[in-house]
Amino acid sequence: MMRMRVVNRLVALAAVTLVGAGACAFDPQADGGGGGGPAPVGAAEQLTGASGTPGPDQPTGPTTVAPKPTAKPSPTPGRPTPKPTRPAAKLTGSPSAAGCPQGDHQREVETYLARLGGFGTVSVDGRQSVADCAAIKKFQKRYDIRPAIGRAGPTTYDVAKRLATTDTSRCAAGSGTTFCIDLTRQTTWVMRSGKVIVKPTVTRTGMPGYRTPAGTFTINYRNIKEWSDPYEVWLPYWQHFTQGMGFHETTTYLHEKSIGSHGCVNLLHADAVRYWELGKVGSRVVLVGRRPGT
Repeated sequence: MMRMRVVNRLVALAAVTLVGAGACAFDPQADGGGGGGPAPVGAAEQLTGASGTPGPDQPTGPTTVAPKPTAKPSPTPGRPTPKPTRPAAKLTGSPSAAGCPQGDHQREVETYLARLGGFGTVSVDGRQSVADCAAIKKFQKRYDIRPAIGRAGPTTYDVAKRLATTDTSRCAAGSGTTFCIDLTRQTTWVMRSGKVIVKPTVTRTGMPGYRTPAGTFTINYRNIKEWSDPYEVWLPYWQHFTQGMGFHETTTYLHEKSIGSHGCVNLLHADAVRYWELGKVGSRVVLVGRRPGT
């Protein structure tokens, strides 16, 4: 009797074991896939990377295990291994004797630089030369046009055109020092007793929503370095003339037209210093025109 009970218990235990194994077994009819059997311990962590701590550049999302590289066959003895060759880089623009690339606006820039003067001899013929290259580079450095490589590109063309076509007679200057701003061309210059004492230079005024107004004003406050409370930025060589607006050195790239000031008249460093030296409380400020798009 005792032997029969032991045999019955062994049979029952075997049945339970088989039922448990069947519950975890892979069912090939479930999704039509192949393979089977439970995954080994740690397989999920190896697949997802969950067991590792991600480094500074390691993605935190699921990743796949890269296949192990297979050994490459050794090259045939006696034959040199071919080396890949790279195509030669193509040069942009036309080469010139000056070593400067020729820009798309060569003739126009030559024309405007010849009209402006002060940058060296240029030949208005649409062909880059040593002298043209030097003059364009000097112009680019003066007005912080980047990169200053002597190429007559769109920014150089735009700045040269604006400066060369500025009509200084539009500014109703008084007997004292008058700071003039052409909002349409985004240029500025200084006059005294009806004469230009600082030639037109570049500026950038209020962007859309912050239009710098035209009119005649007076400098009523100056500070070598003013802190802007609403915008939390320093304004070097600050000279205020109306409604929180004034002259100051730009804190961004002046020729980025997609942005602008909040109404102030932005200046390059050299121009901001010069305007500071010439200005004083009571100096006249005349703004004409309107910045396009504002």
